[in-house]
Amino acid sequence: MSLPKVIYQDLGRVRYQAAWDYQFETIKKVIDLKREVREQTPSVNEFIFKEKLTQTQLNYLLFCEHSPVYTLGKSGSLDNLLLDEAALTAQGIEFFKINRGGDITYHGDGQITGYPIFDLECFFTDVHKYVRSLEEVMIRTIAEYGLEGTRIKDFTGVWLENGDKKRKICAIGVHLSRWVTMHGFALNVNTPLHFFNNIIPCGIEDADKTVTSLAAELGKDVDMEEVKERVKHHFSEVFGFVFT
Repeated sequence: MSLPKVIYQDLGRVRYQAAWDYQFETIKKVIDLKREVREQTPSVNEFIFKEKLTQTQLNYLLFCEHSPVYTLGKSGSLDNLLLDEAALTAQGIEFFKINRGGDITYHGDGQITGYPIFDLECFFTDVHKYVRSLEEVMIRTIAEYGLEGTRIKDFTGVWLENGDKKRKICAIGVHLSRWVTMHGFALNVNTPLHFFNNIIPCGIEDADKTVTSLAAELGKDVDMEEVKERVKHHFSEVFGFVFT
């Protein structure tokens, strides 16, 4: 069986709308190519189709660092945004309602926001496994900095635990169309954590659950490019693909 191919792109610092538009342009390319392969493979043999698709399809792993923005998932509550429109404008923070799962989160400087645009028919058609695999990538990445990431039942993302206290270091929210993924993860590296005071992060009001970053845990800023390279490595390791 062929290994899936993934194109890596670092979009740099970008406003949310521009990244949103680019995701949709890229997803359209992936879905259009899948349609072409399907039309060229009329056989009912799904193994033949998936093998040809895997050989042909180009998946994408997009990294960026957003200008300050709050995004609210389709199942989230606007009550979890604690600023009004005037306050958002005064602080230079954008706000978007979007189609991913989950509630409200923050994207901004010092954070690696990742958008895997993967045709899961080249990998595995299991949404639960996909989300757990994203978590595994982040758990392996932060382990290289001496941090033990964990999962908490009913709370998607990657957490650190200290007794009863739990701190989220990576938020995850996804959306799929025809088994093609969009949105993804937000890993707090050198993220200024005070921005999370303006929201109820992920809609979680539990006093024992807060937000953290690599820098906060290590007591120093971390090289962003180094973290990106480690995230990329663990993506290819966990998902079993080759960069092209």
